[in-house]
Amino acid sequence: MAIMEDVESGLNTKQIEVKKPLIQHKKEPKCQESCNENQGCIGVVLFSTAVAVCGSFEFGTCVGYSAPTQSGIINDIGLTLSQYSVFGSILTIGAMIGAITSGRIADLIGRKGAMRTSALICMVGWLAIYFAKDALMLYFGRFSSGYGIGVLSYVVPVFIAEIAPKNLRGGLTTLNQLLICAGSAVAFIVGTFVTWRTLVLIGLIPCLVLLAGLFFIPESPRWLAKVGRQRDSEVALQRLRGKDANISQEAAEIQENIETLQILPKARFQDLFQSKYIRSVIVGVGLMVFQQLGGINGFGFYASNIFISAGFSSGRLGTILFGSIQIPITILGAFLMDRSGRKPLIMVSATGTLIGCFATGVSFYLKGQGMHAEWVPILALAGIIVYIGSFSIGMGAVPWVIMSEIFPINIKGIAGGLVTLVNWFGSWAVSYTFNFLMSWSSAGTFFIFSAASAATILFVARVVPETKGRTLEEIQSSLNPNK
Repeated sequence: MAIMEDVESGLNTKQIEVKKPLIQHKKEPKCQESCNENQGCIGVVLFSTAVAVCGSFEFGTCVGYSAPTQSGIINDIGLTLSQYSVFGSILTIGAMIGAITSGRIADLIGRKGAMRTSALICMVGWLAIYFAKDALMLYFGRFSSGYGIGVLSYVVPVFIAEIAPKNLRGGLTTLNQLLICAGSAVAFIVGTFVTWRTLVLIGLIPCLVLLAGLFFIPESPRWLAKVGRQRDSEVALQRLRGKDANISQEAAEIQENIETLQILPKARFQDLFQSKYIRSVIVGVGLMVFQQLGGINGFGFYASNIFISAGFSSGRLGTILFGSIQIPITILGAFLMDRSGRKPLIMVSATGTLIGCFATGVSFYLKGQGMHAEWVPILALAGIIVYIGSFSIGMGAVPWVIMSEIFPINIKGIAGGLVTLVNWFGSWAVSYTFNFLMSWSSAGTFFIFSAASAATILFVARVVPETKGRTLEEIQSSLNPNK
């Protein structure tokens, strides 16, 4: 604790120089407390978050890349439609493998090391796509990019949650989802004006910015404490909270939690199902399952086809709406995250996705029955807008925020990898089966998604804890009161 002694002694030296040291001495803790509580010293936190979410933007560009490039790649490389389907879907396979290893990588080489490695792998993938002359090279590039974003999808929200002050953690972590939306929207919009090889540059830019920015931001203090680098942990925490901030209490809480965890044996996968961890696992996995069962990837991947099926002449309208609506409403969700709380926000969001899916299902039911044809496009449009807006305000970001908060650091790697894997598997399952479901029953497909949203509301109300305004250590203590 040498650093803490130096900081405190430095403050006391300054206090002696004034004429009324006793008065100033009493006021000093209040100033420091105010800095901690009101978070006036958050410049480094904001900069570190801005660097980290370059990984989220990269995530979005990878996901959005295949939408506007289909005809160009098929014509230039000579792919069949089925080969292009493999090119699009193999991203998800790579991401699932990345998710499996993400926790271990982040625990072994740190949060910054994991982001740096992921950015390099994504760059290899993009360059492979840029220089591709055949399907095999395209597959390799797409798979590599998928692996990289599979790791990023875990480590970015975890890093932000571990560096952010408790009263800003929700809003800052929500920026992860916002930048995913922004990356996807930019990839689609720019992709309509440039060639598929030129669009690769949009994917390379966030990788380069991330790699450069990582040299200027601190590592997660909690990870540093976990690996025994206590002095480095305190230095990083002091940088994040401001040079004049009193970090003694927060540093002590982190160290106490780490010391408690160190007496436990090394975490294994089967340990996730112990009674002291099982609730956290149920919450994390359950939220990701319900997020995907609500049908977001069906809407996202096939928005254009949904609009055409509902009677619109142009499918592009659906994709443009999908991208443009997400961004401002996700920003609103970020502001509400630390004001309304996680549970109310996600329950309101799930209620909206229920209504949106139900309205869309009704529109297709009316079309199938040949009833009120004039209402079909209007209902479909309203349903999709309500669905996308509602998903963006809560269901898109809140599960990732809660995932980053609920797991003790000794199992965060394994548990986070499992949760991220479940999310990517759900993404693949919904996107793969969506067209088959639509062939079976268009109306029935959206009624199924609506029922999943109803189940989400019940799950959140009964199982999910409120984490607003609590330190990570307080959250884990409440989840495991007998620990």
